[in-house]
Amino acid sequence: MHRRVHNQCLRLCRRSQSSLASQAPRLDPFKALAPQLTELRSSLVTMLGSGHPAITEITEYYFLHPSKQVRPVIVLLLAQATNGLGGDWQKKLWESQCEGAGGSARELDRTMTRPKVLNDWNPHMPSETAKFNPLFEMLPKRHRLPKPVFPPSPSPPTPTLANTVLPTQKRLAQIVEMMHTASLLHDDVIDESALRRGAPSAPASYGNKLSILGGNFVLGRASAALSRLGDSEVTELIASVLSNLVEGEILQMREVKMEEDADITKVFLDADKQRRSTPTSRDAWNIYLQKTYLKTASLMAKGARSAVVLGGCKEGEVWKEIAYAYGRNLGIAFQLVDDVLDYESASATLGKPGGADLQLGLATGPALYAWEEHPEMGDLIERKFEKPGDVELARDYVLRSSGVQRTRALAQAYADKAKEVLQLLPDSEAKAGLEVLTERVIGRKS
Repeated sequence: MHRRVHNQCLRLCRRSQSSLASQAPRLDPFKALAPQLTELRSSLVTMLGSGHPAITEITEYYFLHPSKQVRPVIVLLLAQATNGLGGDWQKKLWESQCEGAGGSARELDRTMTRPKVLNDWNPHMPSETAKFNPLFEMLPKRHRLPKPVFPPSPSPPTPTLANTVLPTQKRLAQIVEMMHTASLLHDDVIDESALRRGAPSAPASYGNKLSILGGNFVLGRASAALSRLGDSEVTELIASVLSNLVEGEILQMREVKMEEDADITKVFLDADKQRRSTPTSRDAWNIYLQKTYLKTASLMAKGARSAVVLGGCKEGEVWKEIAYAYGRNLGIAFQLVDDVLDYESASATLGKPGGADLQLGLATGPALYAWEEHPEMGDLIERKFEKPGDVELARDYVLRSSGVQRTRALAQAYADKAKEVLQLLPDSEAKAGLEVLTERVIGRKS
């Protein structure tokens, strides 16, 4: 009797402790990183200066509007959550502190080539190089001081979290935000978007030509900053994101063809782990998820991995794989929620026109799920909702199906996977912030 009462008390106590833990304040990663994000954003704008005021204005346009800044937050949190664990951490730390080693904040901003050759420099535009000078003066070759050599440690130190962010990782956070913004400038031209973040889009304000040129200019500045990080793997990772963005855009234009063979079915594993055989086109879901990775998740995944590489993680160490898997899963979840919000949110809340995907002829997750429940949706998807009334009819099919709910469940499954891989990291505030970030992505309304 006493044992039973004792066990019941224990269960109640555990339940109470669990309840208290769930009610404990969670770390808000955006508030925790607010000072760093403000500093990164203000110094980022100075990197976009141009000798032509129109270019300066267009390239700064989106940076001066509020943004989610999810990508820089991922970079900064993963840097804090892994710095000190990689085999080359001591070398990376030394490079950030030793003059001439190339990793200090001052050296990242110092031009390697003569300003008269570059005709601009990173991040400031000096007045004497702002205008083209027809005369070019030959100068004798300058002798650079030899680069210092990292002194090897007699015994490798025990891996311990350093709880700091290196200058190269802060610059990487700026680079990924620049690449994201450049892609927005280009996307708004391609999609003929009138709104971005609740304000007139760049094409609506400046026209298509300036928007495209502005996006190219931002990519050029990001590439110059990327070269200064001094890591070939990071350069390869971030440069490949540009290819992914183009591939994703081309893939999005691909037509969905109906399968004529009735025996060909697509078997899809739902978020609730129940298998369903559906008449959906064999390629439809594969194309959609592949496009989602290329256009959205690639930058998050490769930016996350690059942050850990810059922190000294070597090939074969698990930290790089954790970072990439986290960014990949979170990126796909982010886009799935975005696709849900296109059906759920009003234009003012979302910051862009609601129902934009259908108007662009895009069959996202909710539409593909609705296809399974309403076979008539297939014809609309195949012709990209081009006929009068197609968009309204397709939206009606989606809202009468469980497509929105199932897409949100799928996003939750990807977010859960992102949180799951973090369990291999040692406990820290940054790790807790990464976990909260997955919840914020799923719960966002805009």
